[in-house]
Amino acid sequence: MDTAVDFLSEAERRQVQEAIGEAEKLTSGELRVHLEDRIEDDVLDHAAFVFNELGMHRTEERNGVLIYICVADRRIAVIGDAGINSKVPEGFWQDVVSVLQLHFAAGRRAEGLCEAAHMIGAKLSLYFPVKANDTNELSNDISFGK
Repeated sequence: MDTAVDFLSEAERRQVQEAIGEAEKLTSGELRVHLEDRIEDDVLDHAAFVFNELGMHRTEERNGVLIYICVADRRIAVIGDAGINSKVPEGFWQDVVSVLQLHFAAGRRAEGLCEAAHMIGAKLSLYFPVKANDTNELSNDISFGK
């Protein structure tokens, strides 16, 4: 059974980080990926906890998005901050979750995360277009839990 640290190779991590950077060129939104081994909580509740732990609520427009993956339990959540949730319809991230599930089931982890990042960038660009003075407010590094 894979652990969060083993979920992606070093090369795949760099590939995902590059995809995050490319996605963020389309939007003022900020994207992070977090991997954990196991959780006891509801996946959305735990993703919200991680979101806060990573300080993702500190963006100027409250437009951060977290892709949360619990590796051993095969659970996925995609959540956005208050600025996003106030503008988008319910179920806004379901297509991103579906893409991740399809890729992961086929063993294409990095490809799934890269496609998800690009989808998120495109979706957010409609609500949070990139600005001339845009800065990268959050790290593009993949984070890991216990």
